[in-house]
Amino acid sequence: MINFRRSAAVLLGLLATTALTGPVPAAADEEQAAEPPRVELVLDVSGSMRAADIDGRSRISVAQQAFNDVVDALPEETQLGIRVLGATYKGKDKKVGCQDTQQIVPVGPVDRTQAKAAVATLRPTGFTPVGLALRSAAQDLGTGATTRRIVLITDGEDTCAPPDPCQVARELAAQGTSLVVDTLGLAPDEKVRRQLLCIAGATGGTYTAAQSADELTGRIKQLVERAGDTHTRAPTVVGGANACDSAPLLAPGVYADREAFSEHRYYRVPVRPGQELRASVSMALDRPVNRDYGVLLRATAADGRELVRGADAGSGRADVLSAGLRWSATADDEDADDDENATAGTSTPVVEPTTVCLVVSNSFAARPGTAATPGMPVELTIDVVAAAGAPDGPDLGRGWVLLALLTVAGLLTGLIAGLLTRWWVATWREN
Repeated sequence: MINFRRSAAVLLGLLATTALTGPVPAAADEEQAAEPPRVELVLDVSGSMRAADIDGRSRISVAQQAFNDVVDALPEETQLGIRVLGATYKGKDKKVGCQDTQQIVPVGPVDRTQAKAAVATLRPTGFTPVGLALRSAAQDLGTGATTRRIVLITDGEDTCAPPDPCQVARELAAQGTSLVVDTLGLAPDEKVRRQLLCIAGATGGTYTAAQSADELTGRIKQLVERAGDTHTRAPTVVGGANACDSAPLLAPGVYADREAFSEHRYYRVPVRPGQELRASVSMALDRPVNRDYGVLLRATAADGRELVRGADAGSGRADVLSAGLRWSATADDEDADDDENATAGTSTPVVEPTTVCLVVSNSFAARPGTAATPGMPVELTIDVVAAAGAPDGPDLGRGWVLLALLTVAGLLTGLIAGLLTRWWVATWREN
């Protein structure tokens, strides 16, 4: 009976809140049944993988050994797939060779014997269609509420663009597919390094140069294990507006968006009296930009009046820029609201939330030749908590009361100091 009454009270409260405040804010996706971590290893089997420059062994043999070790150590709950590129076509027709990518182990619970046998038969053969392989790997992993991971192992740059692999990575990230691509480079080539860095940066992944068999095996194991450690729900995709009045209304949560160069995007958050808004934004530099840039996060009132801002800027290389802010109603604002309610003659004033506009701005500028679309990845975190007031200090009074108190304290201090001085002088003379 008690539980029924409590449930009824909560329901009535929610109905009353909806009636008073209007539409309920869009909330980040609620927690659903846990999904297993999903990872796909993408291996370059192009002709250059024959080179014997890693511990005196060929690159492909080192990669095969690493795959065997990873499959043996694979956590039981992890679903693993393996895709290869440049593994079957031996001819010279580039148009045909640039379609050469196959999934040799489907994503799912792994049959270790079958997976190792499939990898053992690989022989370096053809071209290097990295962009196509990444796009296909994203389809292999499918979609879901949690983050998927691709681990790309290659020794060379894409020889088949278009599609450009870096642009493919940006497109996948812009689609909200919750996909992270980690890259491993097997050759000490600066051009390859830049391309792999771009692919990883576009999706929030990492780049590693593997110069030995142990480095390659250890890093792949680490990345596969990380898929389980970072197996969390992805941010909810939301689209900011170009003005406050048309901005989406958001509840506490984590949101993902895209912002063009030098753009301002607006979001709205309801904050009730006695609550504090805490917000932060992070923008990833997923492509080359000019050296001077910054990110600005502002909280404004509906009329455009700025309440507070938090800015972070950088000059030079950085992977992510972040800014944060905190805001709650001041005592003056609360007094003004009380005066308005008293003037209106309301005996039981309706406490309505203040709609705060969050404005995310950036001063990024693309370098010549850099694609401007899709926009830069944005992650916005919003929380609304009980406001933490300033700690109370001792109340010494004010006006004449404070003056009298200070006068008495001064007299007592002077009297005590005089007595101590006379005692010290008398003692000094006797000695």
